[in-house]
Amino acid sequence: MKKEFIADIMVALIFMMLLYASFSKYVDFAGYQRAMHNQPFPSWFSDALVFVLPPMEIIVAILLAIDKTKVTGLKATVGLMTAFTLYIVAILLHLFPMVPCTCGGIIRLMSWPQHLLFNLFFIAIAIIALKITVENQPNKSYQIRSSQ
Repeated sequence: MKKEFIADIMVALIFMMLLYASFSKYVDFAGYQRAMHNQPFPSWFSDALVFVLPPMEIIVAILLAIDKTKVTGLKATVGLMTAFTLYIVAILLHLFPMVPCTCGGIIRLMSWPQHLLFNLFFIAIAIIALKITVENQPNKSYQIRSSQ
């Protein structure tokens, strides 16, 4: 029971972070769009990311909020945050000449090393919450056998 409560707190933190990240992009959509177009991506890819990332963050947050889709949401969080983190590592390795932050709100104020630690923290709690959530799910094969 204690582990489940801890996992729920972790999921709530991830949920809030994803919604904050998404909605802060919408609050300053013009700034977010400009920053995205200053990324070292082809213009067509930046265009796609501008309209895909915020809804994707909201969808993952919704998946986390529903018990039946929580595991999928945690896996999606790990995937999304890992992709963002690999991009930050490339930035820290100076693989790109100039990279503005496309994050919104106070997250935009972080340095790239702080972004890295922020992302690693959320990857870690997503993995821990995923492990706890999967361990505490009822065994489906047992439920089928016991009902027969």
